[in-house]
Amino acid sequence: MATFKDHFSGIAKTYAASRPGYPAALYDAITAVVPASARVWEPGCGSGQATRALSERFAHVFATDPSAQQIEHHWANREHPANVTLAVETAETTSLPDSSVGLIVVAQALHWFDRVRFFASCERVMQPGGVLAAWTYQDIVFTDDLAPAAEALRDDIDRYWPPERDDVDIGYTDYAWPFAALPAPSMWLTAEWNLAQLLGYFGSLSATVCFHADTGQDPVQIHAPALAEAWGDPAQVRTMRWPLVLHLRRKPTLEEQALEEPE
Repeated sequence: MATFKDHFSGIAKTYAASRPGYPAALYDAITAVVPASARVWEPGCGSGQATRALSERFAHVFATDPSAQQIEHHWANREHPANVTLAVETAETTSLPDSSVGLIVVAQALHWFDRVRFFASCERVMQPGGVLAAWTYQDIVFTDDLAPAAEALRDDIDRYWPPERDDVDIGYTDYAWPFAALPAPSMWLTAEWNLAQLLGYFGSLSATVCFHADTGQDPVQIHAPALAEAWGDPAQVRTMRWPLVLHLRRKPTLEEQALEEPE
């Protein structure tokens, strides 16, 4: 196994339990440009936040992650859907054969990849006319009484974000994408959470892991009392909202490739 930027193996169980799912509108945007018969590759699948929805919409999903711990906690290892295959692989060195998939999906993971090598893999395994769908979500937007306590926690962990966090903040807008863009809607990711779910989410952030490793302290525990005071009844459910940025990129068909070739 090649080396990879591993921020989540040590908290794979927390990650699986604490990351939000994605809105139906996101998958609707993908199914509008990719047929249900498509075979899908999902590199950087983590614990399967996107895999389940993809398996409900497409013929087969090959979900891969370089972290064996993430794959161990993947939902498909519990439910064993017939059209999902899991593998421990890096995105840059997939075992897929040439021209074997019609859709490649990267959910909240592209900023961790060696993109030159990964995009070369996309070019190799993508069928002509296939689509690359990649998305990222940014910080929760707090506009209520939670904001001061949440911002205090985020201020503490801010300098512990890996450099790749900058890519998330700008929504992958400066990437050298391998294929032409398709229209993609703007949208929000939302979740209905109680206090424990919010604290679990904060605990799953890479900056939290790095803060803990450097200081020996858990920033979520430090700020939990202030968050709890602002929240009120811990069983109360609140709506969490994240800006979600989707990129859709389509590989030219054989006919389009022929037209692009110089005479």
